[in-house]
Amino acid sequence: MPRIALRPDDTDPADRVAALDWDEAAAELDQHGAAVLPALLRPEECQAIAALYPEDRAFRSRVVMARHGFGRGEYKYFAYPLPDPVAGLRAALYPRLAPVANRWNERMGIATRYPQRHEAFLQACHAAGQTRPTPLLLQYGPGDFNCLHQDLYGDLAFPLQVAILLSEPGRDFTGGEFVLTEQRPRMQSRPEVVPLRQGDGVAFAVHHRPVAGTRGDYRVNLRHGVSRLRGGQRHTLGVIFHDAK
Repeated sequence: MPRIALRPDDTDPADRVAALDWDEAAAELDQHGAAVLPALLRPEECQAIAALYPEDRAFRSRVVMARHGFGRGEYKYFAYPLPDPVAGLRAALYPRLAPVANRWNERMGIATRYPQRHEAFLQACHAAGQTRPTPLLLQYGPGDFNCLHQDLYGDLAFPLQVAILLSEPGRDFTGGEFVLTEQRPRMQSRPEVVPLRQGDGVAFAVHHRPVAGTRGDYRVNLRHGVSRLRGGQRHTLGVIFHDAK
């Protein structure tokens, strides 16, 4: 999968988000359901966010995957107020993805449209009873994995999300690749492994996306997960734009 170009003069995560070629990212999303967003975070920023994991006061809950059949490993949902880097990325990424989400819904015949500002979308979530923050920090060790799934937390769900790798492949861990599968009607599932480096993000479809067919657009269903970690430790920041019930 091509890596979206980044200008060298960025200074903080919001600037780096703005510096991406979003036309190219939108094209990748339309074609593959995912787009790599390189160097959203610097190594020291990745380390600082990963270092929050033991700080329980930063989080509202902890999930041990094996207890629920989700895989192996664990993750924690951040509490409000979100840490500045997480809140900043959430606010900066959303308006870049909202046009894609609206175009997808139009193509799929879904009436929902998303406002340009994330704050306005969160107000809609809260009015629908979805008030719990969903950005999360995931931690994997040797043998851990994340089963294929979709991050739907209520009736109101934004169609795209972003995962940012906080660890460096080959140095901090081996294995543990980000995996997407796409199920098209009457066809076998199509898998895709998305290569990421430390600080890279991947924007991807939460649930479904439109695909052009000979008789017009149709919906395909997507799931995502993480393959088995063969060694080391892997941390990931998940940026989900809708809140949970």
